[in-house]
Amino acid sequence: VQLQASGGGLVQAGDSLTLSCTGAGRTFSSYAVAWFRQVPGKEREFVSGINWSGDSTKFADSVKGRFTIRRDNAAKTAYLQMSNLKPEDTAVYYCAASRYAYIVQLTRDYMFWGQGTQVTVSS
Repeated sequence: VQLQASGGGLVQAGDSLTLSCTGAGRTFSSYAVAWFRQVPGKEREFVSGINWSGDSTKFADSVKGRFTIRRDNAAKTAYLQMSNLKPEDTAVYYCAASRYAYIVQLTRDYMFWGQGTQVTVSS
């Protein structure tokens, strides 16, 4: 599965932004998909994940109540909807597809990665 992430940009604190992750390949719907983010000097961290069917989701504590995740398997696309953005959300966001159908949170369990999209939140 090849993944293409898009939708990043420069926004102000309190704004909303939606990231998209589009997969190429017939097996996109078989895998859990997650979003991770990374800032310079820090490890890539799990932000949110969704299982293969879309009926199970997980969120990092830092984004609960502000971010939602969904997927459209017919369109081979997963979305991360971010609202009430904060400066600490600034990072490069990566989408990834797991080797599993259920959600996992470790980077080592993700086989396929998109190229990353920059999100910058100004105060």
